[in-house]
Amino acid sequence: MRVVIAGAGAVGRSIASELLENGHEVLLIDKSPEAVSVARVPEAEWLLADACEITSLDEAALERCQVVIAASGDDKVNLVVSLLAKTEYGVPRVVARVNHPKNEWLFNEAWGVDVAVSTPRLMSALVEEAVSVGDLVRLLRFSHGEANLVEMTLPDEATLVGTRVGEVAWPQDTALVTIIRGTKVLIPDPDDALAAGDELLFVAAPAQEERLEELLSAHRRGRRRQRE
Repeated sequence: MRVVIAGAGAVGRSIASELLENGHEVLLIDKSPEAVSVARVPEAEWLLADACEITSLDEAALERCQVVIAASGDDKVNLVVSLLAKTEYGVPRVVARVNHPKNEWLFNEAWGVDVAVSTPRLMSALVEEAVSVGDLVRLLRFSHGEANLVEMTLPDEATLVGTRVGEVAWPQDTALVTIIRGTKVLIPDPDDALAAGDELLFVAAPAQEERLEELLSAHRRGRRRQRE
């Protein structure tokens, strides 16, 4: 898979290193000569250019990319890169970094963003995920599909403890994607029985989150936790 990353700061370089380790082809773009440090990620391609300029994106051959990641420290730049990648080059998947939470509402399909990643939101979600049992925690928002990645740790007294996955009437537009049990990551099977303490990860429509929490909770109305 060919991935172009706009922004070669610490975040962009870290993403590039991870993708390269997984066997992907990566091009890093930045207009700052100080940021273009080939020695830091020698396996990547590098381009000294302004990612907000069509000529730069032509040189980067965005039409051959499967993914564009707008990872700069400037939300305006990330929005422009996302919009150009989607509308001018038809990139199938556009991921954008949100630096300031107040701008998060802009990072949606209208700006070409498929997945918006807000570092403050993600950090608070991960902290809450680590300490919350019985409350639904929103981890990530998928803009294009109007769906969220949500997590809930099944409490000891939940009515679904001992119930097989295939026997549960999950809400519409909700999919159980992973069960984390101790140190094991399980691909859900219809015959798997849910256990107290299971961390359940779902992709769910926002409208179904409250119903999902009610289903998983212990005889009480859900108190959906989300970071707006």
